[in-house]
Amino acid sequence: MTRPLLLPLLLLLLLPLPTQAWNGAGHRLVAALAWAQLEAPAREQAVALLRRHPDQARWLRRQQEQDPDYGLFLEASTWPDDIRRDARFHDPDEPPTPLLPGFPHMQRQTHWHFQDEPGAGGRGEIDTRVERLARELAGGDAQSRAYALPWLLHLVADLHQPLHTAGRGDRGGNGYTVENPYNPRKPFMSLHAYWDELPGPPWLRGRHLEAPLARLAALPAPEQGDPARWLAEGRALVAGDGIYPATPGSLLPLVTPEFHARARQISDQRLAAAGVRLGRWLNRLLVPRAAASR
Repeated sequence: MTRPLLLPLLLLLLLPLPTQAWNGAGHRLVAALAWAQLEAPAREQAVALLRRHPDQARWLRRQQEQDPDYGLFLEASTWPDDIRRDARFHDPDEPPTPLLPGFPHMQRQTHWHFQDEPGAGGRGEIDTRVERLARELAGGDAQSRAYALPWLLHLVADLHQPLHTAGRGDRGGNGYTVENPYNPRKPFMSLHAYWDELPGPPWLRGRHLEAPLARLAALPAPEQGDPARWLAEGRALVAGDGIYPATPGSLLPLVTPEFHARARQISDQRLAAAGVRLGRWLNRLLVPRAAASR
């Protein structure tokens, strides 16, 4: 098939797509790095809260780690994306679904995962939602804390995916199609999807996480900062030259070997920073509660 004949297919690919996030592998890697940072009292609190969550049995069935508490922590980090395809939950434009025990509501809250760049209409709430969830985790009742923890595990990772913090008038890269020779199954995809898949295949669990986890753990530890700084870092990356491929004269922007190598480096840096920062933050949010309960 010649490149000019691909135009009808490319037009289909330019249709609006939902904003996703790091894929399942990315979220498990961030959670694994965070777990390594947790002090024992914080781990105990995290596991106790996750075992109160109404979906904890589903996470335990899916985990493949030798330590089921560790596996529970990793699987909880993907839950806010999992419910996008769960019929128990609903989007704002859908009829409400029945409230189930243990949940404060049954909304998917897809707008929590991102925040568009300034001047784009203010779509998304990740900038404020992360702070609210942190306050809930530190000072809420047991049920609200159990609900907040998986969201915080997930959104701190999302906050470190550059295209969840900004774009170039294209809904965080969802409206920007690239040609990606590194994915034979999907050679044409949105730039956002390209970045989401950089951590590896979404099914990575158990021993398959070990090699990428060791690579990320060897990177220099980041400065901690706060969610506002993490958001600003992502926006600075998008404003630079490492997030969008530049291939003048091509039918579509092409993911070249040079761009792909640089993108993988940035992805590793952002995943590693997210994991370390998340773990350190959870120590501060959870340990005071652990100490108070003794």
